[in-house]
Amino acid sequence: MAHDALKLLAEPITERGITVEIAPDLPVVFGDKIRLLEVLQNLLDNAVRFMGDQPEPHIKVASRFDNGNTVCYVEDNGIGIAKAYQEQVFGLFNRLNTTVDGTGIGLALVKRIIEMHGGSIWIESEGDGHGSTFCFTLPE
Repeated sequence: MAHDALKLLAEPITERGITVEIAPDLPVVFGDKIRLLEVLQNLLDNAVRFMGDQPEPHIKVASRFDNGNTVCYVEDNGIGIAKAYQEQVFGLFNRLNTTVDGTGIGLALVKRIIEMHGGSIWIESEGDGHGSTFCFTLPE
């Protein structure tokens, strides 16, 4: 599914010269394939759009085991998100950066899809200039 989402964004990724790494050991997840593909596509698209002027742009799709849960994530070395705004970005029509194209619907949709599957989603970022990691869990 990660490779399918990547194919959908091949053009902007190539144009921006972004290196994308997809871990070979991603877990098998169960759910609505179309909606979960939409989650990955939105997270990858956001990573591309909010890369900023990073001289070596990089995105990683991987997973880790954390507190008894498998956590899937999309990590970038882009502009980052200050802690004060990390929950706000999941609100409908909430856009922190109006200089980048977008509607403010994508992350709200992502959160809804993950929660409808019984999972949770959050952001890990040290703030401006430190990249972002969008993490989510899905029940096994």
